[in-house]
Amino acid sequence: MKIVIGADHGGFELKKSLIASCPEATFVDVGTDAAESCDYPDYADAVAEAVAGGDADFGVLVCTTGMGMSMASNRFQNVRAALCRDAEDARIARAHNGANVLCLGQKRTDLAAAVEILKAFVSTSVDDAERHARRRAKLERARRLSDFSGLAKDDPEIYAAIKAQVTQEDTEINLIASENTSSRAVRLAAGSVLMNKYAEGYPGKRWYSGCLPVDAAEELARTRACALFGADHANVQPHCGSSANMAVYFATIKPGDTILSLSLDQGGHLSHGSPVNFSGKLYNIVPYTVDRETERIDYDALEKQALEVKPKILLSGASAYPRALDFKRIREICDKAGCIMMVDMAHIAGLVAGGAHESPVPYADFVTTTTHKTLRGPRGGLVLCKAQYAKALDSAVFPGMQGGPLENIIAAKAVCFREWMQPEMKAYAAQVVANCKAMCKAVQDRGWRIVSGGTDNHLFLVDVKGTKGITGKDAAAALDNAGIVVNKNTIPYDTESPFKCSGIRVGTASITTRGMKETEAALIGGWIADILDDITNVAVQADVKAKAAALTAKFLVP
Repeated sequence: MKIVIGADHGGFELKKSLIASCPEATFVDVGTDAAESCDYPDYADAVAEAVAGGDADFGVLVCTTGMGMSMASNRFQNVRAALCRDAEDARIARAHNGANVLCLGQKRTDLAAAVEILKAFVSTSVDDAERHARRRAKLERARRLSDFSGLAKDDPEIYAAIKAQVTQEDTEINLIASENTSSRAVRLAAGSVLMNKYAEGYPGKRWYSGCLPVDAAEELARTRACALFGADHANVQPHCGSSANMAVYFATIKPGDTILSLSLDQGGHLSHGSPVNFSGKLYNIVPYTVDRETERIDYDALEKQALEVKPKILLSGASAYPRALDFKRIREICDKAGCIMMVDMAHIAGLVAGGAHESPVPYADFVTTTTHKTLRGPRGGLVLCKAQYAKALDSAVFPGMQGGPLENIIAAKAVCFREWMQPEMKAYAAQVVANCKAMCKAVQDRGWRIVSGGTDNHLFLVDVKGTKGITGKDAAAALDNAGIVVNKNTIPYDTESPFKCSGIRVGTASITTRGMKETEAALIGGWIADILDDITNVAVQADVKAKAAALTAKFLVP
């Protein structure tokens, strides 16, 4: 058993005696060992950091009363410090509260009592009874308010906005297919002091001095991305998915060159060649479409078109395509057409990382992605490429299109990639797909037409116009009133304007992050159908909203 122990000048005598009286324990003494006045937070910080980081089984802190040490150490996440006056306090603090740092007061507790308290503390197991576990979870989570509580005084208006977002996430069912909820660890890295550093260039080759810390973080992000996806090279600096796509264009082709990409109204993305986007303004975009009957990509038709068009880049990937992509077949088409294979896997990156969708990396010359969506990291971009393109890609990002990278966000990407290397993430990715199938079937069984007849990934599209003559805009608004958040979306060969749309897009990444499974997904699918059956029925909307709030209360956002 490893115990890290510390004291200020008011507690060093008891600390020294306690160590001598418990030879069976392995103590790591962080000081102090003198009567000279010192500052108790310094020693509390050292002990709390060791316990929070998992470097010790327990922590012990001693000052004159124990109160200052408990206050100082409880500032740390994953630390629960308890001031104990007797052995019963120690047992309760461990069993009920999961305390892992014992605080003692030299003027309040003699040595014999301190030894008894310490032995009771370290020998008591944490009680796993539901009521205690529930309360400990709330203690650690703090309704997520502790993440930004300092703003309540420093900027109350911004505090109110962030708190409103927390409330919205907690109480509504988020089915936006491009959204997810990042972990607290990702959020902490994104809000870290790394945002203070200018770091133009790359690790070891920066324009500014003083970049060793951010070099380490960026290199971790880069190497972890390569390991996670099996890529030769990764550039983690793009600020977003559109920037990632721009970097590939800049690295490989010239303005006016031809890109063959999925049409926006068929499920493609703005940065794949929309006329209002830089991609459509700079390049000759030739769109390909899905089959009118199956609403799926016809790879034979795509091959024929590619051989006729002879694009410089064949771009696959989509923001609203519910079916699996055949990357091996696309590679064959690119080889025949003599073009670069580029895949934008922004929507399915988490499924790829978790093995729930085939990876494009072994086939594609370039793979771009965002790091949020199903990957549930910070908002940002990533490019993976074959080794021969590494130099051109890096030059395209910097100095080609960006200046200083967002090193705090890059650190958060590194945290995200590490999370995805954990075994449980494969189960998460599979659950996202299973939930989507269950929800889709529940809506479909109620008579609503599903684009392409179903789904293979994290999203599905409901043809609300074709089923019941309503627009996606009105359908999304009605669901929003019921506490279910989706977005209007075009469907293949849509006859409505992009501002109204004929469909809605529904995704299950966010509810899966909350821990929901097929039972909950199917239940929500039934609620969606209830609302869509009569989008003017405010009573039904109110009823579903209450049910949604009750459900979300059981599945907390991380």
